[in-house]
Amino acid sequence: MTSAYTGRFITFEGIDGAGKSTQIAATVAWARAHDHEVVQSREPGGTPLGEKLRELLLHESMHLETEALLMFAARREHLAQLIEPALARGAWVISDRFTDASYAYQAGGRGLSLEKFSALEGWVHPDLQPDLTFLFDLAPDIAARRLAAGRDGTDRFEREQTDFFERVRAAYLLRARESAGRIVVLDANRAPEQIQADVLKTLEERFA
Repeated sequence: MTSAYTGRFITFEGIDGAGKSTQIAATVAWARAHDHEVVQSREPGGTPLGEKLRELLLHESMHLETEALLMFAARREHLAQLIEPALARGAWVISDRFTDASYAYQAGGRGLSLEKFSALEGWVHPDLQPDLTFLFDLAPDIAARRLAAGRDGTDRFEREQTDFFERVRAAYLLRARESAGRIVVLDANRAPEQIQADVLKTLEERFA
């Protein structure tokens, strides 16, 4: 948790097509309405170097361990340049993805060993986890239909087969069970208004 900081760190997770973007915007608006400075970011990315690494990660083929190392390299830069300074000055950092995504995609989807994942997590941010994580849970076939209807192009993750996303989803749900106090699982196969009501209710309960 972010006990060493005065700010709050909130992350959003789930496979692409689960509807995170709409609820991130609602959370940013809620935090600002409560007079918090908000820093909105994403992973991979969030810094100039991180955005360059994002392009490589989304569009260049690579070994699964190279992928994991680049993800955590971008994350270390993200933490050092943006997340940690913002939290230290009392800002709220709201990020589209963090390390739970590496657990789901690199360990769950790709098969990176949990030993190597844990070593990277413990090295890059040994004493920091989000204060709250929303996990948008959605069946991969529904997510795929949403993406097909709403986008022109896809990256190499989005082009993966259904079984890959089934593994990612299962890993996300396992991570949620292991971090039940931090990760709130939301049924993403509902109207955005219903999901937003749950998001805002959770924010009120935890932080208002």
